[in-house]
Amino acid sequence: MRFMVIIKATKDSEAGVMPSEQLLTEMGKFNEELVKAGVLMAGDGLHPSSKGTRVRYSNETFQRIDGPFAETKELISGFWLIQVKSRDEAIEWARRAPFREGEVEVRPLFELTDFPFDADEKPDGWRDKEQDFRDASPARKPGTIRFMGLLKADKDTEAGVLPDEKVLVAVGEFMEEGVKAGIILSGEGLQPSSTGTRVRFSGSKRTVIDGPFAETKELIAGYLIIQVKSREAAIEWTKQFVTVDAPGRLGAESECELRQLFETENCGAEFSPELREQEKRMRAQAGQRMKDGKR
Repeated sequence: MRFMVIIKATKDSEAGVMPSEQLLTEMGKFNEELVKAGVLMAGDGLHPSSKGTRVRYSNETFQRIDGPFAETKELISGFWLIQVKSRDEAIEWARRAPFREGEVEVRPLFELTDFPFDADEKPDGWRDKEQDFRDASPARKPGTIRFMGLLKADKDTEAGVLPDEKVLVAVGEFMEEGVKAGIILSGEGLQPSSTGTRVRFSGSKRTVIDGPFAETKELIAGYLIIQVKSREAAIEWTKQFVTVDAPGRLGAESECELRQLFETENCGAEFSPELREQEKRMRAQAGQRMKDGKR
């Protein structure tokens, strides 16, 4: 089973305050544990929402809202993608994260087996194309910037309403185009928050809260990671995505929050040469795990 562990933002992360060297060291050791256990598929931090943009599409009209955004409690500052045998195992890994404050949310990703099989599905249809997309492993391109698009939830996604085949085909074609262009690195849908769990940190104390969660408009229904040469290029791709996604959404409205991912070169003195080398090693190992997990 695959899960996304969503790291919630704090006032410090939203203010652009980098973690201390001690926490970075502890996080590095935790990431290495995840890798050695064969659990980690990917993991990254996000720049503050002050550098982010939300793109909303409704009634054939785009609305662009630049950050920062007010809902600090529900904003995201990073994530892990993990592959484990059970929900309990995913929660246990989340509990072990070396945070002294804050919160993470554990959400299962949609697998193809979660979509009911239709006898009328065509061979080489959306399901096969989705599998091809998941099997693809686009390489990083020099001179590009990575962005994460966070697709906002609505009442339908939170109720577990699945898109119809027409929408799945359209989204699949968009993803296929992005992979062929070397732009889309990965993207998945998240199951409703009713299947999720939050782990809250306070010193050594861990509090586990099961979903569903009330803040529907701030919850995430899926994500997309792209590599482009500029923020404006990322926004243009996001516009294309919400246009394709909207017909299958409640009220034919889609909203996606765009956030830049941290690279080691973005980090300051807190990120020592040893930590940079550790991070490089972890990303290489996790990348191999991602490829192996798709086979």
